[in-house]
Amino acid sequence: MRTVIIQPGFESWRTRARELLGQRMHPDELLWSDAAHEPGLFDPANETVSAGPLPTVPAAFLDLARRVAVHRDARRWDLLYRVLWRLTHGGQPNLLAIASDREVRQLHQWERAVGRDIHKMHAFLRFRQVGHDASTGREQFVAWFEPEHQILRLAAGFFVRRFAGLDWSILTPQECAHWDGVALHYTPGVSRSVAPEGDALDDLWRTYYRSIFNPARLKVRAMQAEMPRKYWKNLPEARLIAGLVAQSGDRVERMLQAPARPARPAPKNSYLRSLRERNEPPPAAGDAP
Repeated sequence: MRTVIIQPGFESWRTRARELLGQRMHPDELLWSDAAHEPGLFDPANETVSAGPLPTVPAAFLDLARRVAVHRDARRWDLLYRVLWRLTHGGQPNLLAIASDREVRQLHQWERAVGRDIHKMHAFLRFRQVGHDASTGREQFVAWFEPEHQILRLAAGFFVRRFAGLDWSILTPQECAHWDGVALHYTPGVSRSVAPEGDALDDLWRTYYRSIFNPARLKVRAMQAEMPRKYWKNLPEARLIAGLVAQSGDRVERMLQAPARPARPAPKNSYLRSLRERNEPPPAAGDAP
């Protein structure tokens, strides 16, 4: 059994996997291990052995592996190499199309978990304003988030596109991302105590949430499934939820008892009139034009 020590990231795994694949090292001969430090100079896992020509690897597998690599399950490196072996030396080039395969199914389950985590970061991360750079005129913001998996590098591009005109940092326990308007760079993770507790924008978040809360469409279980309680502690609007839920029944009753408002006349707009005419049913046969 050969121990393969890698840094916990896709590129480190890919480099070692390519080398081992070229040496035709069977998955059963390998024991994969994360390391927070580089192996020693004389570690057997660092020995370089000449490798033969590398087989072609499907691009779909590399895309899948990049996302699976950030999952927190320690088995991911071994399973990725096993599927890679089967795709190449194992003679199963169409393996990824077999959804019922146990190993392929597990990789896709991890991929979906990573995708959900990225979605939650996009939805529930809240920036707090911490300053203003007088030399550039750019506002500065900091956000704290606790992802399930190491997704920051996969998720950060969304915030670059949305907040390109701001300087911001996203802090997580594993890693931090920083954008200065030109480049995105990363630093080691920090503790929650480093992040700001709140700012003036928190009241705006609460006002917005209160205004869009619809008691007539309230489904508590569905709400908690989409916005699990573990995220509430970092959301300024979360302190409103219990009160809004408790008041929802009375608010719906008042809405039902309120008198109907008279319908406003349709605006005199040629474009809107053409849309209404287009949606009117055609005249029946024999009706006057």
